[in-house]
This record gives sequence, structure tokens and C-alpha cells, in this order.
Amino acid sequence: MSGKPLPPRPGAGALQARLAEILRVDHAGELGAVHIYRGQRAVLDKASGRERIAGQLAEMEGHEAEHLARFDKLLVERGVRPTALAPFWRVAGFALGAGTALMGEKAAHACTEAVESVIEQHYASQVAEILEREPELAAELAQFREEELAHRDKAVDEGAREAPGYAVLSAAIRAGCRAAIKISEKL
Repeated sequence: MSGKPLPPRPGAGALQARLAEILRVDHAGELGAVHIYRGQRAVLDKASGRERIAGQLAEMEGHEAEHLARFDKLLVERGVRPTALAPFWRVAGFALGAGTALMGEKAAHACTEAVESVIEQHYASQVAEILEREPELAAELAQFREEELAHRDKAVDEGAREAPGYAVLSAAIRAGCRAAIKISEKL
């Protein structure tokens, strides 16, 4: 993403169509995030001596669940359909979370850092795009962005960048997130 806000599309209904894309993709992202944390917790909640990270993951999952609940409500209020790929994002998110947790705590944190880095940039771009037209929604997205930044920062503090194969792992996860964003806006 370039980070620049997209200009409004021309034509009747274009602004509503773009807003529907924003809500659909944000809903999909929060759905995926909840399932990433669930996958990580499925592995780390049962591991002896991992109570601290399990607690951190549960707290972050709670934040993502709050975001998801808000987007659930917005989709209904605004008559926007969720992504058709929701079942896939649930499974993919859980698999990514469990897979990185099986690689170790630092890999789980690397996953969080990579995902949250992409998402916070995505939210920042959306806030800039809709600020004038939808100031209340922009404020909510800005708040969600702040919480995603806190998750990212916590992951970095916990050693995300010390994960084995960090550069490759992080790049792959970031690329996957960017692809999921593009796909979920449309489908």
C-alpha cells in the first residue's frame, strides 16, 4: 500500500461502495486476527510455563473480539455483506496462529508484529481516506489502530525480531496480509 488515501470513485453510489469495501475488509481482518490468537492460544495455553504469554494472547484476542463485534454491528447497520471468504479466513488465521506458536513464543510474537504492522498501516490509510466524509467512523478506526500498534509494540518488546527466520517469516506473513486485504475488499 502506498499509504495515500484513494480519491472517491466517480458515479452514483461510488462512495457507499467504497465504504462497503472498507467495512468488509476490516471485518475480515478482525475475524482473522481473533482466529490467529485462538490458534496461538490453542498451543500455548496448554504449555507448561507459558502462562504469561497465554495471558497476553488472551488479552489481545479480547481486543480483537471487541473490534470484530463492532464491525459485526456496522455491517448490519449499513447493510454490508461480510466477505464470502470468512470461513477460509477463520481456518487460515487459526492455522497461522497455531503454526507460529508451534515454532515458539518468539515466532508467535513475530506473527503478531507482522500482522499488526500491516493492519495499522491499513487503518491509517482508511482514516485519511474517510476522515472528511465519515468522521465518527474514522475516529473509531483510529482508536482500533492505536490498539493494533500496542499489540505490535508488545510483540516487539517480547522478542518478535529474535524469532528464528524472522525476516522470512515476517515478510511472508506481511505479504499474506496484504493479499488478504485486497481479496476481502472485493469478495
